[in-house]
Amino acid sequence: MKRIVLAGGCFWGVEEFLSRLNGVVSTEVGYANGRTENPTYEDVCNKNTYFAEACLVEYDENKTSLEHILNEYWSIIDPTVLNRQGPDVGSQYRTGMYYLDENDLDTLLKSKEEEQKNMIKKLLQR
Repeated sequence: MKRIVLAGGCFWGVEEFLSRLNGVVSTEVGYANGRTENPTYEDVCNKNTYFAEACLVEYDENKTSLEHILNEYWSIIDPTVLNRQGPDVGSQYRTGMYYLDENDLDTLLKSKEEEQKNMIKKLLQR
C-alpha cells in the first residue's frame, strides 16, 4: 500500500471525494504542515498554527496510481487562490500535496507542471 496526504479545503469534502476513488483503501482526516504538536480543530481554526486541513489517502498501487489520484484531486480544487476553497476561508483551507515517500516527489512535481499548463492563472506555491 502507498500513502499520500492531500489538502484542498475542508477535509471532510476532500475525504468524501477521495474515499470513493477506485483503489483507495482508506482515508483519514487530520492536519498537515503546521508548527505545533497535536493540534485540535479549535486550535487550527482559532490560532495561528499554520496547519492545513488534510486527508491521508492509502491506496493499492495494483488498482490505481498516484497520477490518477492527483488528476482527480486537481478536479476538485482551485490551486490559484490563497487560503480559500469554495466558501471556506482561512489558512487551514489552503491546498497542498505532502509526500510520505521520497520517490513520489517527482510524480507530484510533474503533476503540478501538467496542471499549470491547463491554467490561465499561476498555481500558488509555498
